[in-house]
Amino acid sequence: MKTISYLFVAALLLISCKQNTQKESKEKSEPVAEHKHEKQAQDSWEILFDGSNFDAWHMYNTGEPVSEAWSIENGAMVLTPGDSAGNIVTEKEYTNFVLSLDWKISEGGNSGIFWGVIEDEKFNQPYQTGPEIQVLDDERHPDAKAGTTHQSGALYDMIAPSEKVAKPAGEWNNCVLEINHITNKGSVTLNGTKVVEFPVHGPEWEALIADSKFKGWEGFGAYKTGKIGLQYHGDKVSFKNIKIKELTK
Repeated sequence: MKTISYLFVAALLLISCKQNTQKESKEKSEPVAEHKHEKQAQDSWEILFDGSNFDAWHMYNTGEPVSEAWSIENGAMVLTPGDSAGNIVTEKEYTNFVLSLDWKISEGGNSGIFWGVIEDEKFNQPYQTGPEIQVLDDERHPDAKAGTTHQSGALYDMIAPSEKVAKPAGEWNNCVLEINHITNKGSVTLNGTKVVEFPVHGPEWEALIADSKFKGWEGFGAYKTGKIGLQYHGDKVSFKNIKIKELTK
């Protein structure tokens, strides 16, 4: 009788130990699964500039490598005015995406970030097809006085930023541009604040164009798929930490 009791107790202890081992194993596996999910999320970003090369870019409308006017300094691409200065665009085209980058403008400087850019000999500049997010020294450049739709973070000449959150010339700003034709929504987040929202196609988008300087421009804002562009506007400007995530919904 005692032998049976001892065996029964031993069996209970064995079952209990096995359950505890399974529980501990499950608890240990959960953070690993979570970490794996986070890694997959990070991996979905495509690096367009990591501070070491211009492999993802070329000179607009020529296909030539990025010119010497674009240099790499301390992990940033720096555009310095000169004979070889010009606009650059990505090698790839994008339709629905989130673009994140940091920019720094020089004193009195002007530049911009384009999307939906088409390369064709009938278009001399990226801004002829690609809408622009303004990069500007709001304190010194006269464009900032021309109207709020010309200030930093604006959808240039169409929608003004809802708040003034741009940092002064010489300081880094983070800009996140989202373009989604699936939901027909676009937005600009500057230094953590969403400052602009807009449709990206259809009657409302066409109305925005018709009420801007781009009215009647062949091809402007007409292409859902195009390249990302960085503008040369005659001034020194820097960009870094450029990455893009394509959207599927």
